[in-house]
Amino acid sequence: MASMSISMSNFLTKSANPQNTPHFRLRPSLAIPQERSLGTGHHRTVQMKRISCALIEADGGGLVELLVKGEDLRDLKRREALEIPRIKLSRIDVEWVHVLSEGWASPLRGFMRESEFLQTLHFNSLRLDDGSVVNMSVPIVLAIDDKQKQLIGDSDRVALVDSTNNTVAILSKIEIYKHNKEERIARTWGTTAPGLPYADEAITNAGNWLIGGDLEVIAPIRYGDGLDRFRLSPAELREEFIRRGADAVFAFQLRNPVHNGHALLMTDTRKRLLEMGYKNPVLLLHPLGGYTKADDVPLSWRMKQHEKVLEDGVLDPETTVVAIFPSPMHYAGPTEVQWHAKARINAGANFYIVGRDPAGMSHPVEKRDLYDADHGKKVLSMAPGLQRLNILPFKVAAYDKTQGKMAFFDPSRPQDFLFISGTKMRTLAKNKESPPDGFMCPGGWKVLVDYYDSLAVPENGKVPQAVPA
Repeated sequence: MASMSISMSNFLTKSANPQNTPHFRLRPSLAIPQERSLGTGHHRTVQMKRISCALIEADGGGLVELLVKGEDLRDLKRREALEIPRIKLSRIDVEWVHVLSEGWASPLRGFMRESEFLQTLHFNSLRLDDGSVVNMSVPIVLAIDDKQKQLIGDSDRVALVDSTNNTVAILSKIEIYKHNKEERIARTWGTTAPGLPYADEAITNAGNWLIGGDLEVIAPIRYGDGLDRFRLSPAELREEFIRRGADAVFAFQLRNPVHNGHALLMTDTRKRLLEMGYKNPVLLLHPLGGYTKADDVPLSWRMKQHEKVLEDGVLDPETTVVAIFPSPMHYAGPTEVQWHAKARINAGANFYIVGRDPAGMSHPVEKRDLYDADHGKKVLSMAPGLQRLNILPFKVAAYDKTQGKMAFFDPSRPQDFLFISGTKMRTLAKNKESPPDGFMCPGGWKVLVDYYDSLAVPENGKVPQAVPA
C-alpha cells in the first residue's frame, strides 16, 4: 500500500496491495505517567501505566467480521434468502449493517437481542461469557412494525433487503421484543424533548418491535458515492498501521471541516507521544460518514476539505491516515462519545483525542447546549470497558491576534485571543467572507465557501436541499 500523498486520488484507499506490507519489529512496552481519578472528593493521582507498543487488541479478544466469504457461499445465501421472510432496511439500518459487518462493534455478532439492548441502555456496557466487560453505549438495533412481525411468524430467520430489494444480509436465531421508544430516547439522550435529529429520523416513527439475531452479511456494503475507497474496515486500518510501523495510533473523530486549531491539537498530540518515548505515532483522522443532521456539511464536501488540509501541508500525509467511519451520528453527547472511542479501539487506536462537548448539540427547544461541555471527556476517563484506551483531552485553542495564527489559549492574556465558533465560521463562509489569516488553510476555506455557495438560491428560484451525509 503506497504511502498517502497530497493528491485526493492517492488518499489511503482500498485499492492498495497489502502484500507489500514490510515486516517491522515491535518495541517493548514502556511505562508512562497516567492520571487516574480516585472518585468524587479525591485528588487526581499519577500512576505508572504499562502501554504496549503493539496494536491494541479488539474488544472481546478479536475482530468479529460478519461478511460471508466466497462467491459460491454468497450465492447460496442469496438463494436461501428467497425462501424466508424479508425485512426492508432504511438507509440508517444499512449503515448499522455496515458497522456490524466489519467489526466496529466487536464483539457484537448482529443486531442486539433484548439482553444486550438492556445492558446497553442501563449500563453502557456488555458483560461477556468470561465475565469481562466491554463498552457499548448506543443501542444497535433493528425496528420492525406489527405487520412485519406478523409476516415473520414462527420463522427463526429473516432476509434483510435494501431499498431496491437487493438482499443485504440474513439474520438468524432471531429474537423479537418490545421497542420502548420513550425509554430508549430518554436513556440515550437524557431528554425526550422533541427535535432530536436521530430520534426523529430513526426512532419516533419506527416500528414498535425490535428484532435481534446473528448477522450474515452477503457482500461488503457499498454506497456508490465515489467515497467507498475511503471506507476502510478496522482490519484494513490495522494492516495500514502495521505497514507504516506505527507504535502508537491516536484517533481524532470529527464531523466538521478541519481548521488550524484542530491541526494544532493533532500535531501537538504527536509531539507529546514522541516525548513519551514512542518512535512513530500515527494519526487516524476519522470523519464520521453515516447519517448526520441536514445542516451539517455533507461528507463529500468534508472529504474535499480534508484533502486540501493535507495538500497545503497543515497535516503530514506520512503520519496521517484519513479514512471514513461508517457510523450514523446520534448527537448524544457523553453517551455517544463512548461509542466513538470504543469503535476506534477495534480499529487499532490506543489513544483518543476528545474535545469540548464531543458528540453534542444545541438543545432542540431551549437556547443552550444540551450537554455540559466538559462531561464528555470526564465520562470517557471513567467509562466501563474503556480502561485500555488512553484519553487525551483537548487543550483549548483559539486565534492568537498577536501571532496571526491558531495557538493554545493563554489565560494570562485573554484579550489577545479570538474564539471563532462553528456558527461564526459558517456565517463567514455563507457570506463569502474570509476568516483571519491562519484560521484555516486557504484551499480548505475555499471548499467550505463553495459548499455554501452551492446552496444559494439559483436564478430559477428553487432552493437546493441539504441532504444528510
